[in-house]
Amino acid sequence: MQRFLMPSLINWKSNQNRKPLLLKGARQVGKTYLLKTFGKEFFPKCHYVNFEKEALSKIFETDLSPKKIITELNFHFNTSINIQEDLLIFDEIQACPKALTSLKYFCEEMPELALTAAGSLLGVKLNSESFPVGKVDWLSLYPMTFLEFLLGIGEDALYHYAQNLKHPNTHGDTSDTAHEKLWERLKHYFIVGGLPEVVSLFAEHQAENLFLAFQTARERQFGLLRDYYADIAKHSGKINAMHIDRVWQAIPAQLAKVQESSSQRFRFKDVVPGIDRFSRLANVIDWLINAGLILKSSIVSSGAIPLSAYAEEGFFKLFIFDTGLLGAMMGLAPKTLLDQTYGTYKGYFAENFVAQSLVASEVLGITDDPKLFTWQEGTAEVEFLCEIAGEIIPIEVKSGSHTHAKSLSQFSQKYAPPYRVIYSAKNFYLDQNSKTQWIPLYLAGAVMKQ
Repeated sequence: MQRFLMPSLINWKSNQNRKPLLLKGARQVGKTYLLKTFGKEFFPKCHYVNFEKEALSKIFETDLSPKKIITELNFHFNTSINIQEDLLIFDEIQACPKALTSLKYFCEEMPELALTAAGSLLGVKLNSESFPVGKVDWLSLYPMTFLEFLLGIGEDALYHYAQNLKHPNTHGDTSDTAHEKLWERLKHYFIVGGLPEVVSLFAEHQAENLFLAFQTARERQFGLLRDYYADIAKHSGKINAMHIDRVWQAIPAQLAKVQESSSQRFRFKDVVPGIDRFSRLANVIDWLINAGLILKSSIVSSGAIPLSAYAEEGFFKLFIFDTGLLGAMMGLAPKTLLDQTYGTYKGYFAENFVAQSLVASEVLGITDDPKLFTWQEGTAEVEFLCEIAGEIIPIEVKSGSHTHAKSLSQFSQKYAPPYRVIYSAKNFYLDQNSKTQWIPLYLAGAVMKQ
């Protein structure tokens, strides 16, 4: 599985001022596989520690000196760690808070060591006592994007075609045949999603029996959902776990209430009995966000910078971090999505897909905490606003080929963005007069620089 975050890891390796690297992401997005592949391809040796599976916490109990820790690990591995050349991976580091604290001392006393750490619940477990503020570099890994999915299932030609569309000089060379094939594969992605294990199962079975491939993928998704529920129960406490589970289950249910129009802001009423306001569920929602299981788009009442200044507490949309899991949580049979007429499947799937694609793209900048925003003023709404090069760019999402965008026009008249973007079922088209970019939905996350 090729991951587009690999160049960022390579850049980190070559940075003379690098610090220990923390790779954050939800469970099963491929953090361990990516780091091990990185170690295998770019280092003479790679040494791997999993703090959830190995009883190594005692190494960090009394002394956080990097030299002592490396000596102890040498005995554990029965080999010598070359601190000048090798890669050391601390996996599930949130299970050993003192190992997390030790990154500060590795940064200060052993900067020559290439040390990476990963954790599926890092955002949940971090606290001021254990977190080495200013002493680590950050990267976040998300589910595989649609383009990564194409490579993962062997659609190299479609991948290269879609990738080339991002370059301005190729916009006139669009292919209707390739466009239709990409749309068909996008529906496959909506079913399979971007979790590497699920993608691998689908890729393994698709040639012999497409129906079986979808069923196998869905069965694994159900298994992963059980794993996520177990994580919630294990790490959040009994009462919190009940509330977290209810909120998580409520997100697909609320998204599905709106079919063709935009999804609505998250409603708290009836999610947890007796709780009908944000203040009493704020910690629950933060837990899900920090675990990487949901995405939040804050609703703003202005298109001016900084967008965060216009976000009201308690007003936001929530999405599931992977479209495949969204379908599984709703119990949707793969056939339901496959049978959708060309370009007319449910609007909320398109919006969830765009949210997922934006946070994984470079549009919002390389950051461990990308922010999503939705604009609402009166009855007008634009699904997403992105700050690009100091300008606010509005993004409209259309699940089909109908691209009339009244709200987008209202936003443009009021805030005069340099250009605007519509993701839809239409093929690539740039309208220089209205400064509008019509970009196929399968390229969500791409924005053409003017």
